[in-house]
Amino acid sequence: MTYLVTGTAGFIGYHVARELLSSGHTVVGFDSVNDYYRVDLKETRLAALESHARELPAGRWSFYRGSLEDTGLVSSVFASRRPDRVIHLAAQAGVRYSITNPRAYAASNLDGFLNILEECRNHGIAHLAFASSSSVYGLNRKVPFAETDPVDHPVSLYAATKRANELMAHTYSHLYGLPVTGMRFFTVYGPLGRPDMAYFKFADAITAGREIEIFNNGDLLRDFTYVDDVVKAVILIADRPALPALCSGASLETDLLPDRSTAPYRIYNIGNSNPVKLEDFISIIERELGITAKRKYLPMQDGDVYMTAADTSALDRDFGWKPSTPISEGLHNFITWYKEQH
Repeated sequence: MTYLVTGTAGFIGYHVARELLSSGHTVVGFDSVNDYYRVDLKETRLAALESHARELPAGRWSFYRGSLEDTGLVSSVFASRRPDRVIHLAAQAGVRYSITNPRAYAASNLDGFLNILEECRNHGIAHLAFASSSSVYGLNRKVPFAETDPVDHPVSLYAATKRANELMAHTYSHLYGLPVTGMRFFTVYGPLGRPDMAYFKFADAITAGREIEIFNNGDLLRDFTYVDDVVKAVILIADRPALPALCSGASLETDLLPDRSTAPYRIYNIGNSNPVKLEDFISIIERELGITAKRKYLPMQDGDVYMTAADTSALDRDFGWKPSTPISEGLHNFITWYKEQH
């Protein structure tokens, strides 16, 4: 298979592209390599992919540097590389950043995603798997969050754009028969991770002897999902195109499931289903670093939610698998990498 993977300089995109290359596929990478967070880390990921590709047969890896909203560039990549499937992970990330830089989200997450949908339609792509986010659940109070829950009350523009992506994707799936699957990621972490995320910030601050900022006075719970589990879920999903629910003669197991659409469209939660208290999370990082953190307690920040928790029963039902890496194991792997690099 030839996969177009957008966001290949990013955290999840890098790991997905590497696994696909290792599994014998051809990968076409695409990323703007913007400066939302450290560009050197993004370049390190790309260099690692280039190095890995040199060990493989020629032509298995190619990379395009540019913006999703560049309609001409996106169109030329699809036309020249002819991917079989698309894994769309590129986006303007960050909840808090969306409060101060809203237009970046409209450009990348809305205009850019529309370009991806249009080219998938024009080129008859067998399956589009795209990144959504647990942030779409917003102010929902029922936990764990299930794909059948209403998602009408986002608390950040980032979340609103991700929900808009889901609605746009369903429309294209319905109108053009495009198989599409959305993936709602729950707080992904691990080696080569994002330095704007809490676990990376905590490691930096603790190592440097600075205070760590703990919001809502530490009374927060997060469903942390290890990156290897996310990669496995992404590839499992991408390799099985969504199918429409049968209109007649279907069994109860297929036609009447509440998360089914009559379009070839699906949504899955990808989370560990085991929310962790923020203080417990920090304690593991302290233990792995061998340093006690200096704490600064602050109120809840705009755009934050109290708790995230994934109901992964749909993923388990359809694929016979769900994420399960314990937080202690995942953070140990991250801190081991962090110590080697820093």
